[in-house]
Amino acid sequence: MTDRLPRRAVLGYAVGSVGAAAFATVPGLLLLYQLTDVLAVPAGVASAVLFGAKAWDVVANPVIGALSDRSAAVHGGRTRFLVAGGCTLPPLFALMFATPDVSPGVAAVYVGVTFTLAATAYAVFQVPYVGLPAELTESPAERTRLTAYRMVMLTLGILIAGAGAPAIVAAAGKNRGGYALMGVVMAVVIAASLLIAAFTTRRLPLHPHGAPGMGVRAQLRLALGNKPFVLLLAAFLAQSLGVGVMLAGEPYIAEYRLGDSGLTTVLFLCTIGPAILVMPAWAKFGARYGKRAGLITSVTLFGVAAISMVATLHPSTKWLACGQLALVGIGYAGQQLFALAMLPDTIAADEARSGTRQSGAFSGVWTGAETLALAAGPALFGAVLALSSFVSSSGDPVPQPASALSGILLGFTVLPGVLALVSLPVVARYRLPVTSPVRPGQPASPR
Repeated sequence: MTDRLPRRAVLGYAVGSVGAAAFATVPGLLLLYQLTDVLAVPAGVASAVLFGAKAWDVVANPVIGALSDRSAAVHGGRTRFLVAGGCTLPPLFALMFATPDVSPGVAAVYVGVTFTLAATAYAVFQVPYVGLPAELTESPAERTRLTAYRMVMLTLGILIAGAGAPAIVAAAGKNRGGYALMGVVMAVVIAASLLIAAFTTRRLPLHPHGAPGMGVRAQLRLALGNKPFVLLLAAFLAQSLGVGVMLAGEPYIAEYRLGDSGLTTVLFLCTIGPAILVMPAWAKFGARYGKRAGLITSVTLFGVAAISMVATLHPSTKWLACGQLALVGIGYAGQQLFALAMLPDTIAADEARSGTRQSGAFSGVWTGAETLALAAGPALFGAVLALSSFVSSSGDPVPQPASALSGILLGFTVLPGVLALVSLPVVARYRLPVTSPVRPGQPASPR
């Protein structure tokens, strides 16, 4: 069957990932550092705030997935949810970084509440958005094409937000006002991106093949009954946790290991810049060797490169470390592309097994777990800071004990590398059932 989507529709869908990337990147990169080094919140408290705010998503995202499925069954589309998320997330994102001049304890509560509300608004958009490729086309090749375009935009969004946000904060004085200004600028980017995706995809025909949405328990039973989905999700969680840890550690590496907070943007560019360039190459690799082989290769590259930086994160060898970070970024690009390209295949496999498609159910479980892992990354790095006796401050950085400097180094290199590598045995067990329309022997399928 010919099922090729118009390029305009593919690009319009993919643009939504720019805003999604901004929300996923900026809090993970700067919120922990803002709490500990601007708002003087102790590292342990900051870690708990970040984790608690996102832990809510484990409950909220499957509920949103069920509501999205019901809405799609009644109205024939998911535009209502996409628009709702696109309208509510931007102002909440801006508020999250506009912290009033209050005590560290009150500031921690304020950030926790606004972060929780923003994460909920993000889920209203992201849950139906992630599941759309399985409904926009029944062609495995087209789903891979959609995901590849999306990953290019996702990486571009990560680059814009990850490099731009620290630069705005630095230019505005690295104080509360600087963070507030950055929040407003990023909110505008998020609003434009999400609403373009919502209105571009609203008229496209869907292939839902589904019944009205199910409850949270039913979603979990459905997900746990899909072995390829469970294995893919478990591996992706470990990988996302490693990415979250590394992202949270970059400002601390720049300030306390390399001696220059301005290098945060440079480190980020070294990581994400190469990722944009190699995305087409990873797509070709997957077409030739299979998605699973691509995922294994990219995860291995990420893990080994991350661990190897333990010997080079020093002012005298910082440019060598940037080269290693480029390898990390290349691995990151591949593991994101292949995992997200394999997700629609697992949804299609469940349809072949059950006769119905519940994209919102699977994407709700996936997005909730992914969001929790990305939030747990900064929380885990914050826990490393607390255990290594890191000293928080409300202005200029203060001298840190040797234990804290070691904790920053190992938390940025060894910890994320190990988290990536431990996912490899899980990926190796991934297989689609023979009843799936996507066969392991077909191009771009896992083998």
